[in-house]
Amino acid sequence: MLALAGIDLDELTTALQDQGGYDDHRWLIDPATGEIAFWTPELGLDGRGDAADEEELDERGLFPIDPIPSRVWYRDMADFAARLTDDGARRRLARALDGRGPFRLFGNAVHRERADVLTAWNALRNTRALRHAVDWLADNNLIPEAEATAFHAAHPDPPVP
Repeated sequence: MLALAGIDLDELTTALQDQGGYDDHRWLIDPATGEIAFWTPELGLDGRGDAADEEELDERGLFPIDPIPSRVWYRDMADFAARLTDDGARRRLARALDGRGPFRLFGNAVHRERADVLTAWNALRNTRALRHAVDWLADNNLIPEAEATAFHAAHPDPPVP
């Protein structure tokens, strides 16, 4: 198992948020080292030109990083909106989540709010993304569950105005 300290959680959250599909790229993690790699059929791993196919990647022991479903990221936005104490801001952000294009609409709406709302959203989004990454690692038996539990305890949700 990996040690959480040896994993670039920011890079892992980028991979877990990638909703682009896998026709032209793939995110992978080396379960022995925690190194995260980006693969494309044309450029290979991390653009090094070693154009391995997906079967070769499996043979190298690299573990695929599948994105977290968008409903998880949506729930983070909905939780934030629901926790706002300003009724007007809460209604505007909740309305942005209702209908087509909620990610874009929510992003636009939160940027139109007061600066403290935007700051709080960025803090909550970043904290939750890191916790989702740690959960993914634990769920895939790449780190001990005890490390995930300790990480959650040390990274609670930040306050929401």
